[in-house]
Amino acid sequence: MVLSLALMAFDHNQHQLEHLRSALSVVTYPLQALADLPLTLSRWLGETLSTRETLQQDNTRLHEDNLKLRALLQKYEALEAENTRLRNLLDSSIKLGDRVLVAELSAVDLDPYKHQVQINKGSNSGVFNGQSVLDAQAVMGQVIHATPFSSTVLLITDPHHALPVQVLRNGLRTIAIGTGRLNQLELPYLPNNADIQEGDLLVTSGLGGKFPAGYPVAEVTQVARLPQQPFAEITARPRAHLDRAREVLLVWPTGQANAEVTP
Repeated sequence: MVLSLALMAFDHNQHQLEHLRSALSVVTYPLQALADLPLTLSRWLGETLSTRETLQQDNTRLHEDNLKLRALLQKYEALEAENTRLRNLLDSSIKLGDRVLVAELSAVDLDPYKHQVQINKGSNSGVFNGQSVLDAQAVMGQVIHATPFSSTVLLITDPHHALPVQVLRNGLRTIAIGTGRLNQLELPYLPNNADIQEGDLLVTSGLGGKFPAGYPVAEVTQVARLPQQPFAEITARPRAHLDRAREVLLVWPTGQANAEVTP
């Protein structure tokens, strides 16, 4: 009986102590939180700095990757443009039907009074002085000097270049003279009553034996007929991309079309 009473008293006291502990924990919690605050702040600051550093590293890496991808994109765009140019050249060579050889520009004469370029094919490839040079659009010029591994090309816009041409519309023949400007040729030897007009296409006439007949050369841009002048003032714009071409076609005359060439 006494033992039962003692157990009941002890259980009662335990419940009282539990309530007391609960009350004390509520009172002391702010003190414990305040005591843990430095450690909590230290951990939070460490995680924040680590996250910021990680973000900076990721941002730097993504920026570098973006630059690399943009560089690759530029390279792919350049390759696509080159493929387009070569495809146009191939199409032109098929349409021409004559024997041709593709060459690349290796240098441009910086003298403003000379319109000359250098190509990477020479006499070892069968190139010869006076040979016709075209791009995918039209006549560019002719070879004036060939070495074993390279050649110099005089463009049709050089002031010293003259090219026999004819009007495709009616066969009217004349001479196209270089003006020293990449976008202009002159036709100084046509009288005022000549049947020529703006928009006429000029093609090679084949006279003189330098250029095979029928290749596009230029488009007439201006015809001025002055009564006091014996000849009309006529200008034309070259069809070839003289300032942009990277690859060119070397053309052999029909009589040499079956000659063997070393590439």
